[in-house]
Amino acid sequence: MSESVDIAIVGSGFSGLGMAIQLKRQGRDDFVVLERADEVGGTWWANTYPGCACDVPSHLYSFSFAPNPEWTETYSAQPEIRDYLIRCADRFGVRDQVRFHNDLTDAKWDAEAQRWHVETTGGTYDARVLVVAAGALFEPRIPDFPGLDSFEGETWHSARWNHDYDLKGKKIVSVGTGASAIQLVPAIQPEVDQLTVVQRTPPWVFPHTGKPTKPFQRRLYKRFPALQKLVRGAVYAQRETFVLGFVKNPKIMKLAEKIARAHMRKGLGDRQDLIDKVTPDYTMGCKRILPSNKWYPALAEDNVELVTSGIKEIKPRSVVFEDGSEREADAIVFSTGFQVTEMPSGHLVRDDEGRTLHDVWAGSPQAHKGTAVAGFPNMFMLLGPNTGLGHSSMVYMAESQISYVLEALREMDRRGAHAVEVRKDAEDAYNEDLHQKLEGTVWNTGCASWYVDQHGRNVTLWPDWTFAFRRQTAKFDSDSYELHPAREREAVPA
Repeated sequence: MSESVDIAIVGSGFSGLGMAIQLKRQGRDDFVVLERADEVGGTWWANTYPGCACDVPSHLYSFSFAPNPEWTETYSAQPEIRDYLIRCADRFGVRDQVRFHNDLTDAKWDAEAQRWHVETTGGTYDARVLVVAAGALFEPRIPDFPGLDSFEGETWHSARWNHDYDLKGKKIVSVGTGASAIQLVPAIQPEVDQLTVVQRTPPWVFPHTGKPTKPFQRRLYKRFPALQKLVRGAVYAQRETFVLGFVKNPKIMKLAEKIARAHMRKGLGDRQDLIDKVTPDYTMGCKRILPSNKWYPALAEDNVELVTSGIKEIKPRSVVFEDGSEREADAIVFSTGFQVTEMPSGHLVRDDEGRTLHDVWAGSPQAHKGTAVAGFPNMFMLLGPNTGLGHSSMVYMAESQISYVLEALREMDRRGAHAVEVRKDAEDAYNEDLHQKLEGTVWNTGCASWYVDQHGRNVTLWPDWTFAFRRQTAKFDSDSYELHPAREREAVPA
């Protein structure tokens, strides 16, 4: 039997949970949160690999309406962020509306009923409004290497860490040198017998400024919330300065590169062989900048080897590289990212004619203000296309979109509308302007990154100040939408 609700939210990470909390605070209780896992937290519940932590400062990477004076680190580790989100779900009273073990399998708009029919692994739901807050960092991407199925050891993705496997004394091949790898490699290096790190493209690595918070600081923040708010504002302002190099004038990044090169030499010493391998050949910022003080020293350890040749094939007990060399392996760990530009939820959300978002996008996701897509009435996305950041907090962007969706709901109430749909011309005009802004950014300087889709379009990042996005979403632009009243049902003869 289908559960009928006004609003169905898919996902309980920062964006989905934030949406639920703000609905509750606005007095809207007729909603459910559909969560695939057995607890809230999204990516911060799923990612449990050794060393997992956030690379955005804690005071900024949290809800603005729920500051946490108890952060023990200036950059929080995964367990602390997970626990923060769990506390928020309980504190704001939304846990009872979360439906756990409900993995989305299909969501279809019924134009006649003007409602969404939602199918999950845990049940069926009928909703007037659908909010897709699944995020892009939840579906792991594992390259289809020849012979992978024949491997007799253990394999897993960093986002699905196998905690039952004992790493001690094992030969491990770690594939990838992105954000997850630079955290987990230093964490597991002391345990393993031999660690082979496979690098396709070296990242720019910056000194990490994280440190433990002091007890007296936590007491001050608790007693004087305004002080923590002031610190949050200062952190926000500092992070926004990155826009100058990323967007306004990429040449500025040359100065940052000098700092990164000095950090590299400090971490690797006289290991010129490694310095040559880990020095990027692209402008800093074109790919994600990674903060770490442990990455380079870990690569220089005696039991670690950095391989820059691509993987040719995988045998039952080894990995063969394109240069003809071979390394034994007891286990292979893939830190190879996620299906970001694919946006997995795009395969599951369908319009009245059965076309998925993926079909409509044809390989290049786009949305009006990263939130609404023409042809999909009463459907809003949080952290959708081009809302990603290379410098600041995704929570800030999610809260901006949540405010925008709440304004849309209020406008529907004011005008007695049952359905709202962004106009295609408005969506196209918004995205044309957005991609013109992207042309001169550091992300379009020629490197291959997960920001860019199969057609060479950056469909991931926001090319401006984050406060510019907040200003855009502060008010619902009803002139960009069509609002429809509820359809009258034809009388059925007695």
